This record gives sequence, C-alpha cells and structure tokens, in this order.
Amino acid sequence: MGPHVIIVGADKGGVGKTTVSRTLRDYFHAHGISVRAFDTEAPNGVFKRFHPDVEVVDLTQSDDQMKVFDKLREAQVTLIDIRATLLSTTLATLSEIGFLDGVKEGRLRISVVHVIGSSQASFDEIDATAKAVEGATHHVLLNHTNGTKFAGLPASAKDAIVIPQLNTMANDTIDRLGVGFEAYIADKSQSEVLQGYARAWLKKVYAAYDKVALNAL
Repeated sequence: MGPHVIIVGADKGGVGKTTVSRTLRDYFHAHGISVRAFDTEAPNGVFKRFHPDVEVVDLTQSDDQMKVFDKLREAQVTLIDIRATLLSTTLATLSEIGFLDGVKEGRLRISVVHVIGSSQASFDEIDATAKAVEGATHHVLLNHTNGTKFAGLPASAKDAIVIPQLNTMANDTIDRLGVGFEAYIADKSQSEVLQGYARAWLKKVYAAYDKVALNAL
C-alpha cells in the first residue's frame, strides 16, 4: 500500500474540523507514524496555531496543490485540514488530476474524514460526499467535543466515528494555551486533574480511530 492521504473536512462550517485534525496528528505521532500536516485556512491558519510544524496552503492554487500532492512519499501519512466550503472542491480537484484513480490502482490510499454538524443541511452532505470520493474511504465523524447533540441522524451515519465530549475546562485551557493535546498532557506545569480528563478523552478518541483502522499502513 502506498502513502495514506487523510482529508478532514466538511462543506458546513463550525463542526470542529480542526479539533479532529489535531487529534489525528497526535494519533499518528503516538503510533510512530510519520505525518505531513497541512492547514488550508490560508493565509493565517487555525490548525497551525496548535502545531507550528503544520504548513498553511491554499488548495485552490496549483502551486500549493503541488506542495501537498507531489511529495506524498515524504511521509507515511499526509493530513489535510480542509477549510469550510472547500471539501467538495478538493475532491473534484483530486478526481480531475487523477489521484482518485491512484486509489483504484492501489498506488495510494485516501481517507475522507467527513465531520458533520447537527443540522439537516450537514446531514444532507453525507450521501453527496460519499459519492464524490470515487473509491476513497469515506468516514462520517460525529464530533461531541464541545457537547454537540446529533438528533435525527440519517441511516448513512450509523457507522460514524464518534468523538466524545471533552471536559469543558480542559478543552478551554488547551485552546487558550494553543498547544497539542499530547503536549498539554505531557506538560508537568499543568493541572493533573485537567490532564487526567484530557488523557482519558484522548484514549477514547484513539480507540475510535483504531476501530476504523486509520493507523493501518
């Protein structure tokens, strides 16, 4: 199996895509898997605020598309945090330049982690996105980190990855500090209680990723 590209996105905004990308970056590092990470919230980035090694790119531009997709073999995983409204466009671009054909031919693996919100408009994205991935793996993800409730989920979300809620004070503290989850847990100057909440939560998140074999190479 070739390199693994993981695209985290949704066309709907405000669903916690960057939180998911942050957990995935830590997840691969915890498994000893090399990862290149990209933030498409150009020019300043949001993902990059928590992980300075993340590179900010504009995937609507050919130069930045080349930065991301011409060098996939530099790491085992390429992780891309897609800004709101850009998921469908990105999948269309991958189809146009032949990368989805590469999945069918076994030259690479693409997983789309589709973070949905609690609205009907977000639910309506699921089938359209699943159709657009053309052989790539489509994972629906329900992000409860901030206490989001998902009433009336469609059948297409029945096998979704589920991220549990994180203790509010722990979540707010990590956000304020602008650090990765694993980095916060390892920081001996922080509250052991809040670190305990973060550690237990991250263990559940990693188990959810293990269940769908995101770490399989």
